[in-house]
Amino acid sequence: MATPLPQILSNLHNAADAAGRPPPRLLAVSKTQPAEAVAALAAQGQTAFGENYVQEALAKMQELQRLGLEWHLIGHLQSNKAEPVAMHFDWVQSVDRPKLVTALARYRPAERGPLNVLIQVNIDDESSKHGCVPEDVEALAAAILAEPNLRLRGLMAIPAPWPEAERRRDAFVRMRTLFEALAARHPQVDTLSMGMSSDYAEAIAEGATLVRIGTALFGARPRPA
Repeated sequence: MATPLPQILSNLHNAADAAGRPPPRLLAVSKTQPAEAVAALAAQGQTAFGENYVQEALAKMQELQRLGLEWHLIGHLQSNKAEPVAMHFDWVQSVDRPKLVTALARYRPAERGPLNVLIQVNIDDESSKHGCVPEDVEALAAAILAEPNLRLRGLMAIPAPWPEAERRRDAFVRMRTLFEALAARHPQVDTLSMGMSSDYAEAIAEGATLVRIGTALFGARPRPA
């Protein structure tokens, strides 16, 4: 069952207050949701939406162009799809290799301004997930900073869904440590994207500045026909 947007925002503020931290931005994860559902949230004031699949996202962007929404790619990106992503998205949260940096920079239209980029970190070293290892963050950051058409904003992670709260919290702590080190070296770094519907309170407690919530906002994803 979907939770109303005002309640979600209240929950985020309460979690931040409990942790003594500023409230994070909300990214509404709209993958597999119809454009009508996105428009309904936009009518309530939500402006930032996250998508996993390029073609699905481009169709929604076209249909909802009049609304002036902010679009984030949060799914894995193949280099051969970098051109439409660089041309149409506002953020890419899943940059995890130098080849992708080069491709996005090549295709970003100058008139759109720099593309906001987050480095995806595979913080729990899961074979089933994409992302760079923590040791590669600085080299990727340097590659992004060398491209005028890209703007390094920070880090993103999808930690393993450990059943033990301590293990989940540890992953967020390690991400915060990486983020703080990166921000100390590069002052424009301001975004730590972590936490989803099931664990956003723990992520906020450890310094998330942006949380990605889909199921809690939209309800269960539609099943394919």
